[in-house]
Amino acid sequence: MLYYLFDYLDKTYDLPGAGLFQFITFRAAMAVIVSLLIATVYGKKIIRILQKKQIGENVRDLGLQGQSEKAGTPTMGGIIIILATIIPVLLFAKLDNVYVVLLLITTLWMGTIGFIDDYLKKFRNNKDGLSGKFKVIGQVGLGIIVGATMYFHPGITVKRHKLKSTTSMEVIANKNTSDFYPEEHSLLTTIPFVKHNEFNYESLVSWMGEGAKDYAWLLFIPIVIFIITAVSNGANLTDGIDGLAAGTSAIIGVTLAIFAWVSGNVIFADYLNIMYIPNTGELTIFITAFVGALIGFLWYNAFPAQVFMGDTGSLTIGGIIAVIAIAIRKEWLIPILCGVFLIENLSVVLQVSWFKYTKRKYGQGKRIFKMSPLHHHFQMKGMHESKIVTRFWIVGIVLAVLTIVTLKIR
Repeated sequence: MLYYLFDYLDKTYDLPGAGLFQFITFRAAMAVIVSLLIATVYGKKIIRILQKKQIGENVRDLGLQGQSEKAGTPTMGGIIIILATIIPVLLFAKLDNVYVVLLLITTLWMGTIGFIDDYLKKFRNNKDGLSGKFKVIGQVGLGIIVGATMYFHPGITVKRHKLKSTTSMEVIANKNTSDFYPEEHSLLTTIPFVKHNEFNYESLVSWMGEGAKDYAWLLFIPIVIFIITAVSNGANLTDGIDGLAAGTSAIIGVTLAIFAWVSGNVIFADYLNIMYIPNTGELTIFITAFVGALIGFLWYNAFPAQVFMGDTGSLTIGGIIAVIAIAIRKEWLIPILCGVFLIENLSVVLQVSWFKYTKRKYGQGKRIFKMSPLHHHFQMKGMHESKIVTRFWIVGIVLAVLTIVTLKIR
């Protein structure tokens, strides 16, 4: 909203300083500051409200160190993350940008699913919360919206032709980028570690003959659904000890902000020899607000936690990360960037699968880990949760750096 206000004041009254709102970097900086303030200042008030409503965590006795002390800690704190993300975005982002709208829908959509799940647990005494099939239906619904928008919306394009070496920066700044980069509406994406690091989903159906690419959305949308479901569930599983999900997600968010900014900047996209994706630079404002909200929430969620995010937060942050990666054509980097989520997911899948297999074959189930998800395995080994979280953050930082490096490793 403020963008449009100051744009009007700049053009109409030539107000000094109003032109700052034209710069993505300035608005991104303002977004992260406001989101931090909202999460830290008003977050405390939200925690008090949750305490008054007696929305405390019910803890099952799993034999984990320090587990009993967590009983009664306010949950549903994901509301803090959602509010601290949405408010700065409404203030500083261009609200007619298709990517920003898509992320706002994602935040509210996944936040609603998580909120219903937490509400049923805390107010309806339903320990299982929202049925798993309804969660999946919600994730599938979001996947259809995102996939269909990415495929059919005319404003979602990529531009790949390199600038001529004789083209000056002044010319680029004063002319429309379409003069240099012809628009291309396609299902191109980025894949790591190969020389020509672009892949078109349409090639998966091209063997069916001419015209088959018009039906590539039938394959693309299920892929989007799978990505959103996998990442949101991965974030949900990671949210098991104080500060783990919030800190890991903040690291992922910073990396995605870098990708969004360079992909949406014609000069940097050309220099790095990556796809130039028009209008994705605006996503930087959303992502910085998101990261600020996570860090502000971490102020209260770090050990010993004063609040838990609940499914309201964990499903939302997973959905946001997945949709951002899809929007900036970096979804094939998710296994690296979101490696912590992936490991947590795999630890549960492997544990359950191996237990069922050995029980069927030998009559007694065996386990790979002492407990899953993986962070509980280390807790069972006697490691303090603060050390586990710190080490997982370090792994997350290493994976983030590796993800960025993949831009040039081909």
